[in-house]
Parts: sequence; structure tokens; C-alpha cells
Amino acid sequence: MDNDLLRVENVSISFTQYLQGLEQHILKVISDLTLSVKEGEVVAILGSSGSGKSLLAHAILGILPENAICDGTISYMGNVMSQEDKERLRGKEICLIPQSVNYLDPLMKVSEQAIGDVPKEEKEQAFKHQREVFAKYGLGEEVDGMYPFELSGGMARKVLLSTALLSNPNLVVADEPTPGLDVQSVEETINDIKKLAADGKGVLLITHEIDVALKTADRIAIFYSGYVIEINDVDNFRNYENLLHPYSKSLMEALPKNGFKLTEGVQPLEDIDGCVYHENCPLRTDKCLKVKPELIEYDGAMIRCHNYNKEVE
Repeated sequence: MDNDLLRVENVSISFTQYLQGLEQHILKVISDLTLSVKEGEVVAILGSSGSGKSLLAHAILGILPENAICDGTISYMGNVMSQEDKERLRGKEICLIPQSVNYLDPLMKVSEQAIGDVPKEEKEQAFKHQREVFAKYGLGEEVDGMYPFELSGGMARKVLLSTALLSNPNLVVADEPTPGLDVQSVEETINDIKKLAADGKGVLLITHEIDVALKTADRIAIFYSGYVIEINDVDNFRNYENLLHPYSKSLMEALPKNGFKLTEGVQPLEDIDGCVYHENCPLRTDKCLKVKPELIEYDGAMIRCHNYNKEVE
């Protein structure tokens, strides 16, 4: 814990909504989320689309909307970050590789928006540094003068990655960096992210693509209905019989290469009293229906399951 670059502890994110007139409703999207990222490590958050994974990225960077309520603590290099800290570190020591290429300004040349607003006397050095970083990730000089619409999908992703790295951050949050890319571009993106970790940076990879997480991450956190239900080494996901939570195992069994065994049921949309996986779990008990399990540590992994708790006690 002492050498964690990023530590998220018991974070919950809710939104205040107005239904009819002044009737207020609190919608909880993330509940009791805990995880950590070390220097030189890639930690993947794996969950279905629309499950709220990207909200964690926004919470770390301090860019949640005004109607969001964020509880819990987010620490960077051992220090709990305030909103002011997040704003100070954002774009410098902590950077985001955003989910959509729409983050690129369609009216600006790539090199100009990469360096941003810098004093005139510093522009020459800024462009030189931008060119060095772009070249490191396979972007030739011709890219500098292009507009976003002239970039291929893979090139645009590399521009987003390179732009995020111009400040030489310690922590990189990659939010869904591969959807819509062809196979070659996906492989290049995976290699680029692994290169970041090899350079000593911590990477939080947010994705719903299992194969990308398996090829890229050192550890994987499984996100289900707003909760982290298991965090384990990637090797245990490759040999999924070593996994601890029944949902994690069923997720891996659903892959075509593992037999394409599907599990019926859907994730609950609203928070419930007991375990969020209760309805679909083959090991469920009455306790699972009534009491919410806590995330506990066991043998280097984290698990949220009553049945597993009984076994290890």
C-alpha cells in the first residue's frame, strides 16, 4: 500500500436528479469501489458498457459534472487529493487518454492542439518536444499539419495517446482506448500501453474488451453493477479456474475460446440490500439476498463474496 501510485478507497458516485417538479432522486452508479495502481503496472477495470467505469476516470481527474456526489478517498503518491489537487495535477502528473477521438478539435491542426496554449517564446521548444513524443509512437512529421478528419482511426488514437504524454505524467488513465479500431491498431495500442508501464508509469486501463485486458494488464479488476467484485493477477484470468468469484469465472467461460458458455440474467440497475450478483449466482444463499458482502483481501487478491468468505474462515 505504501508504494501505490494511485489508491482509490471506498469510492461511491451518485447523481442528483429531478423527476417531477422539485422531486429529487439520488441515482447511485458506483458503490464502494476500491483499487490501486503501482508504478510500472497496468491495472485494467473490466466491465460491461454503460456500467459506470468511465466515471472513475472522471473522478480521478476531478471532471465529474456538478450534480455528481463523490464519497470516499482518492490518493496519489500517498496523499489524498482534494478537488484543487486534481486540477493542479491534471494534464501534468496525471493524464487522460480519452475514450472518444471527438476530444480532438476539428478546426485545429494536430500539432497546435497537442502543445496547447503556450507562451510565444516557448513554442519552438514545445513543438520540438511534441515531435519527439509523436515520433516515439510512430507518427511521422506529416501528421503535425493534419486536421483530425484526415487521420485514420489508429492515427487518431495515437495522437490522443501522444498528446496525453507530452507532460511526461506519472499516472495515465486510458479510457476505452481500442473500440472501433482494426486488429492491427488494437495490437499497436496494446503495445503502446505496455511501453508506458515499461517506462515506469502507472496505467489504469478502463475497458469492456476482455482480450485487450488479458493482453495488456498485470492485474484485472472486475466491475459488476457498480461494484468491484474481484481483483486478481492476469495469469489467474488466463487460467480462470484459479479465479475466486463465480461471476469472474462465468465471464471467462463465456469467451468463444473457452466454450462460449452463457449465463442468464442481467445486472441490476438499482442498488439492492444484498449481493448484486445474487439473482444469477449458482452459489447463492439466504445471506446473499439480505447482506451485502465486503471486498476482502485473500492471498494477494481481492474478493467480494459471502460463500468464499466462509471457505477461507
